[in-house]
Amino acid sequence: MARTIDTPIQQRFSDIDPFLHVNNVAQQMYFDVGKTDYYNKVLGADVLTTGSRRIVTVSTSTSYMGQIRMYDDVHATTVCERVGNKSMVLFQQLRVGDRVCSESRSVMVAFDFVEQRGIPVPDEWRRAMTED
Repeated sequence: MARTIDTPIQQRFSDIDPFLHVNNVAQQMYFDVGKTDYYNKVLGADVLTTGSRRIVTVSTSTSYMGQIRMYDDVHATTVCERVGNKSMVLFQQLRVGDRVCSESRSVMVAFDFVEQRGIPVPDEWRRAMTED
C-alpha cells in the first residue's frame, strides 16, 4: 500500500456558511492543502514551485457524505491510488475523527513546463508515490 499523508486543516472564518458548516468550495481548497502537503513530503518542493517537471490537475471528482461544522478538527488524507504512464490518481478524504465527510479523486499529469507538454511520470516520482 502506498504512503498516506495526513494533513491537519486550519479552518478560516470565510470557509463557514450561514448554517455554520464548511462550504463545498472551501472543502476543495482543503483538498488542495492536502495535495500540497503530500507533494512536499513525498516528492519534494520542486514539484510545486521551481522544477521544470511538475504536476497539474486534469480532472477532479468529489463526493460529499457529511457536513463539516465550524470548530471541527478536520484532517485531509492523501494517497496515490494508481500511477500510469503519464498520469497518477490521488485519492483524498476529509475526516473529522473517524468520520469521512467527503472524498475526492484527482487525475494528475506529469508536465514539463519548459516544453509545455505532458511527460511520462519520472521513475523517482513513481517509486516515491508507490512505496510505504
